[in-house]
Amino acid sequence: MLGVLLIIQAFNYMDGLALGLVLQNIKVDLGLTDTQLGLLTGIAFALFYSVMGIPIARWADRGNRVLIISITTALWSVAVALCGVASNFIQLLVIRAGVAVGEAGCIPPAHSLIADYFTRAERPRAVGLYMLGAPLASLVGYLVAGWLNQIYGWRGLFVLLGLPGLVLSALAWFTLKEPRLERPASHGGATLAGTYKSETMSATAQPRVKEVIVTLWTNATFRHLLLSFSIVYFFGYGIVQWQPAFFIRSYGMETGPLGTLFALIFGLGGIFGTYMGGVLASRYAAYNEGLQLKVMAIANVAYGILLALIYLSSNRHVAFALLIVATIGGAATNGPLFATIQTLIPQRMRAISIAVIYLFANLIGMGLGPLAAGALSDALRPLFGEESLRYALLVLCPGYLWGGWHLWCGSKTVARDFEVTHAESQIIARARIIETEGTSTTA
Repeated sequence: MLGVLLIIQAFNYMDGLALGLVLQNIKVDLGLTDTQLGLLTGIAFALFYSVMGIPIARWADRGNRVLIISITTALWSVAVALCGVASNFIQLLVIRAGVAVGEAGCIPPAHSLIADYFTRAERPRAVGLYMLGAPLASLVGYLVAGWLNQIYGWRGLFVLLGLPGLVLSALAWFTLKEPRLERPASHGGATLAGTYKSETMSATAQPRVKEVIVTLWTNATFRHLLLSFSIVYFFGYGIVQWQPAFFIRSYGMETGPLGTLFALIFGLGGIFGTYMGGVLASRYAAYNEGLQLKVMAIANVAYGILLALIYLSSNRHVAFALLIVATIGGAATNGPLFATIQTLIPQRMRAISIAVIYLFANLIGMGLGPLAAGALSDALRPLFGEESLRYALLVLCPGYLWGGWHLWCGSKTVARDFEVTHAESQIIARARIIETEGTSTTA
């Protein structure tokens, strides 16, 4: 299951990486400004991705998550391929909105499935393995996208990237299993059959939207994680989407060699960092989410400092060396962060909790981050010319310190909030058992 979900997530991310790599080519071909490119990679995608994520996640919290993943994978695959036939800015904008709707159904249902199959102690490692999809996308995506663009152009690149998703859609449908459809293995239906290892069967009826909002808002740790994720997304997406353009403009690199270097750095570095972060959290900080969050806070601060040094450097070899260290450290937070979210939230709200995280993170981060970086680059152009993008990205780096502060605050409340969630889940599970036993006796 983890392997299939990982591959689907990798292709999900690959589209965005390819778009960032060919921004300069699209700009020249369609005659766009940096602000238009920021709009294309930002709010045009994030608005639909975020808004559609909520209803899809509510469906995932009560329905067949395998069906959802299969349908949405097919949708974004077709839309990615259509990007290659766009002839102007408006057409590309509309197609990117279609990509966003499809991709919105990938991550929340997957996290919900993983949380059902793995216990609290196992989740950091399991989620870390699933999150390897992002660095795997970097390893393959940058390498493939860089050379495909150089050989076939950016239009051929998107057509070739979209088609494999249809195969993945079928793979998900025929190989994944929805544990909700399995027969109960114990009296009263308190647990599910097979490897469904959920601690409690708190998923009785689908909670109302008001109940979900109240539950999430009253969880102080969740609020801090939401704020941290949104802040980091704003500054991070503003930097990541423009990073290829920075190396092309400031160092005169071509997409082929640049894609190869990015594949090695973000791919291998990201895989190593993500895997080790999950393994170390499960081995040395199992059942200690507070310690995990403190380490993640320190990693965020260090990441921001390393990024600033990259844009202050005039030597591209030094810049790439710093990027390697930053990538490994930043990727190590992926598994523990999402595992903590799933542990904090009742089982019947897990998919929608991820959707809420991405709603705010994408609207604020993905939606406005690339746009802010592009607009800032245009504003600084009269002063710095072609180097304006370097200083625009430098301005965004301190934002990681802000995100790290919220993680540190969350580390102080996570133990208390977990106890509250666990107690409520136990009450709901007991009520479910009593209700089921009562129904059986009456019958």
